[in-house]
Amino acid sequence: MSSRNEKIEPPSDDKRWRIVQATMQRNGFERDGLIETLHTVQESFGFLDEDSLRYVAASLNAPLSQVYGVSTFYHLFSLKPAGRHTCVVCLGTACYIKGIPLLLKEIENEYGIKAGETTADGNLSLMTARCLGSCGLAPVAVFDGEIAGKVNVHEAMDRLHALQEAYDVRQA
Repeated sequence: MSSRNEKIEPPSDDKRWRIVQATMQRNGFERDGLIETLHTVQESFGFLDEDSLRYVAASLNAPLSQVYGVSTFYHLFSLKPAGRHTCVVCLGTACYIKGIPLLLKEIENEYGIKAGETTADGNLSLMTARCLGSCGLAPVAVFDGEIAGKVNVHEAMDRLHALQEAYDVRQA
């Protein structure tokens, strides 16, 4: 823990840390600003690594366990870099009843990953959410931030293959 008067140095000279510091300063370096600070770190760097969690904990004079607990509780935070493309599958009751487990299993089998993992080539991250709040569109998945409602296995796999093909074309 640090004292309030001690200046905590960021993990690197990366200028994005200035944005994080501004967020903490705006919140008076109080623990109440923890979630906003973590959002700023994730928006700036794409994920929350151990160094960033330690820096935030020291800067806000918060226990590392609290910072880690908050960062793992909310599904919007990621402790690993995301793939170039993301697929979030809703596991809410309406989606579950309407067949989302089949879709999840198919994606896991096709790409050789489990929910919460990223393919070895870094192309796809597969995530789940407890509920995406689009129950009327169940089953729901989100592909690169775009909600797809009433999605079936075939449509979902077509979308994922299209994302892969678009990436392959750019690499050629």
